[in-house]
Amino acid sequence: MQSCFQNTHAPSCSYTIPVRSQHQSQLYRSHPRNNSYCSPAPARLSQQQQRIAASKLVANSATLTRNVETSLPDLKVQQPAGTADKVGVLLLNLGGPETLDDVEHFLFNLFNDPDIIRLPGQAKFLQPLLAYTLSKLRAPKSSEGYKAIGGGSPLRRITDEQAAALQEALRSKGQNADVYVAMRYWYPFTEEALEKIKKDNVTRLVVLPLYPQFSISTSGSSLRLLEESFKNDPQLQQLPHTVIASWYQRRGYVTAMADLIQQSLQQFQEQDEVEIFFSAHGVPVSYVEEAGDPYKEEMEQCISLIMQELQRRSISNHHTLAYQSRVGPVEWLQPYTDVTIRELGAKGVHSLLAVPVSFVSEHIETLEEIDMEYRELAHESGIQNWGRVPALNTNPTFIGDLAEAVLEALPYVGSMAGSNPGDAMVPLGDVQSLLETYDRDRRVLPPPIVPWQWGWTKSAETWNGRIAMLAIVVILLLEVTTGHGMLSHWPYDEWTR
Repeated sequence: MQSCFQNTHAPSCSYTIPVRSQHQSQLYRSHPRNNSYCSPAPARLSQQQQRIAASKLVANSATLTRNVETSLPDLKVQQPAGTADKVGVLLLNLGGPETLDDVEHFLFNLFNDPDIIRLPGQAKFLQPLLAYTLSKLRAPKSSEGYKAIGGGSPLRRITDEQAAALQEALRSKGQNADVYVAMRYWYPFTEEALEKIKKDNVTRLVVLPLYPQFSISTSGSSLRLLEESFKNDPQLQQLPHTVIASWYQRRGYVTAMADLIQQSLQQFQEQDEVEIFFSAHGVPVSYVEEAGDPYKEEMEQCISLIMQELQRRSISNHHTLAYQSRVGPVEWLQPYTDVTIRELGAKGVHSLLAVPVSFVSEHIETLEEIDMEYRELAHESGIQNWGRVPALNTNPTFIGDLAEAVLEALPYVGSMAGSNPGDAMVPLGDVQSLLETYDRDRRVLPPPIVPWQWGWTKSAETWNGRIAMLAIVVILLLEVTTGHGMLSHWPYDEWTR
């Protein structure tokens, strides 16, 4: 796909993202952009279409030029008389246990999220029980991982540093704003950040998930929590806000990633022979094929843009994309990272540069899973030379681009209220509009119950799972009634091998 950087005043080209399969709705349309990657659209939009698209400002749009802005309606939000304009930016992230004692509680919060473990409607009441059981079983192994990286996750510290850097970058660009951190599964929780925002009397809010690509299991989960909070709080209901749902295609992000890859390649003696290995966090296939998650498409498009930028710098190494961190018996996005590393070693690859592409901060999946587990696996597979690109953290190019994204979004805070954001799967708009768009376009999941069939079938697997769940319920009830911990002697050693 041909790429270009636009730096003109007229929207001379549009960026088209491939449309998904027919059973899913049309997700993206071309939108005018400036100062970003773009490729020629199949057909040029009319002026009226350009104005409509620009006014909606989808999440992957870049700066609108002054010439385009002059043709748009006035989108400035009118503040109540006597109210000073106070801008806030809310960073959304996963969170992580800060000590080993926090691990089990963190895992419970994670597994208790219905966007992480999706149970059928009639079984949703089992979510807390399932979360309790899974957190008990997985805590020992997870604790080993956190112990290996120093006894806890550095995610909160790094996210706080990113917030401070973003606040400073905004001020250097002439925009005073307070930046808040909201973690989904650990402190500071989203509810805490919202209370600070209310206390500080923020009048305009930009919500910025720290996930470059949108997924229902990451950005989507945090946004659903925000939606619930906004619906139940009269003060938040009156707060004009907008969401930058994904930003993987922004020029600054792509440039920062290419910079780090280019720098990391220099540690190899034969740079041209190095396999650039993008490792992204995986999601279950059902999220993409049945629930309509755009994550896979956005990830593939992100890799394409990064490689185009590297090729522009005369770096044409072979590259691979794989997905890590799968858990459970269900099928996840493939190819899997561990399987792919073995295959690359069998093919004679001797040098590999791992690129954690879906992570912008160092945490357990980069520091332990990639740096330790996958590095050891690579050496066992015959890959002699190993390198890993660091996470972006507070990279100045990256932080500066996030600041630009916030500045571009500010004129449109609150402008999506009451409008139809159906032109994009992940539009830049208020939380409710964004989630309504996603929920309207997603497919209804197939019935979880099918008639009993003999043999090694999905029906048998379903009933086996139900029997296992019933057994867990019985065990827990016995523990409560007898006071004896029947799982206290569970062979954890077997699970942690």
